Amino acid sequence: MNRRVVITGIGTVTPGGVGTKAFWELLTAGRSATRIIRAFDATAFRSPLAAEVDFDPALAGLTAQQVRRMDRAAQFAVVSAREALADSGLELGGLDPGRIGVSLGSAVGCTVSLEEEYVVLSDSGRRWLLDHEYGVPHLYGHMVPSTLAVEVAWESGSEGPVQLVSNGCTSGLDAVGYGAQLVAEGTVDVAVAGATDAPVSPITVACFDAIKATTPDISDPEHASRPFDLARSGFVLGEGAAVLILEELGAARARGAHIYAELVGYAARSNAYHMTGLKPDGREMAEAIRVALDQARLNPEDVDYINAHGSGTKQNDRHETAAFKRSLGARAYEVPVSSIKSMVGHSLGAIGAIEVAASALALEHQIVPPTANLHTPDPECDLDYVPLTARDHRTDVVLSVGSGFGGFQTAMVLARPEEMDA
Repeated sequence: MNRRVVITGIGTVTPGGVGTKAFWELLTAGRSATRIIRAFDATAFRSPLAAEVDFDPALAGLTAQQVRRMDRAAQFAVVSAREALADSGLELGGLDPGRIGVSLGSAVGCTVSLEEEYVVLSDSGRRWLLDHEYGVPHLYGHMVPSTLAVEVAWESGSEGPVQLVSNGCTSGLDAVGYGAQLVAEGTVDVAVAGATDAPVSPITVACFDAIKATTPDISDPEHASRPFDLARSGFVLGEGAAVLILEELGAARARGAHIYAELVGYAARSNAYHMTGLKPDGREMAEAIRVALDQARLNPEDVDYINAHGSGTKQNDRHETAAFKRSLGARAYEVPVSSIKSMVGHSLGAIGAIEVAASALALEHQIVPPTANLHTPDPECDLDYVPLTARDHRTDVVLSVGSGFGGFQTAMVLARPEEMDA
């Protein structure tokens, strides 16, 4: 990167509460928001669990027309963007709209609206040929995922680059990385970057049921997401959004902005191996970590906390444990690692941005979130996974990683700007 890029605003819509304050309180309390799905009757599914957002669009400030026009995922993104912009203190009226960019990630786009419309147009599946006359006027927009980014662009007054990144479960990390690159190369002065997904719908639940990726354990829904635990049996679906305001460091300091963190390294790799499978050696994730640290001009010894992908599937948890050991060497055994998916579930494309927000807040508050529900560690996952309870911890550098279907592997490094000034 050329210019130094910092986070000056954070907005979130997550399970357990709308807004960054509620999000951080949930994480530091080690409280899980997973439960039996309430959005629809999921009793017939193998895994009827999810971490849902209790979200009222009207209470969140959206108008009736916005609610009618926007899918649930778009609503999450706009509300998050509003909070992030307000948090940043930016005066949009004083900015050149052509110097504001948007980079938004999403894995499954407008799933909720598309499924609802399919049910109506197909007469609840009875018609093979859909009757378009019953479609809502905004149906085309629901079919084009980039409309999610367009909604955020309208909200932020952006007339610069507007991008929708869809790289599966690394979409959020990659969208933030792309936004940071726009600022670093001087294409924009401000990037509104993040991700959103609202996949809690019958079609998504059915798809993950089919490949047995989600946990079938419904005996204790609140504690069903158990990354790195010996008894884990799959991930818990989630939903939500996080949006970050990215600026050049000098400009942010000049206007007296509050700076949460500096984005100092970003790298992505692919395993070119299997659509859903992972090699046990973690080589591709390890390579992404190595390149991100090299870009940041940092060593493994500089990493103070790892915000893990930690999905709760056996192959993923072992894969990234191996990647940490491969890339960080002895430091992997010394640095705390945790997975917030144990509390907010796996919101597919959104989770990477949500985890970047959590990483920035860990730097801000000098607290490492825990891995909730971790009672009996898997012997093959033998690192310090911060079980059950948040930890006060001196943190100057955070490594956040993501792993996605299709072989995507992404690493991002965040730091306190003071650490990089030294």
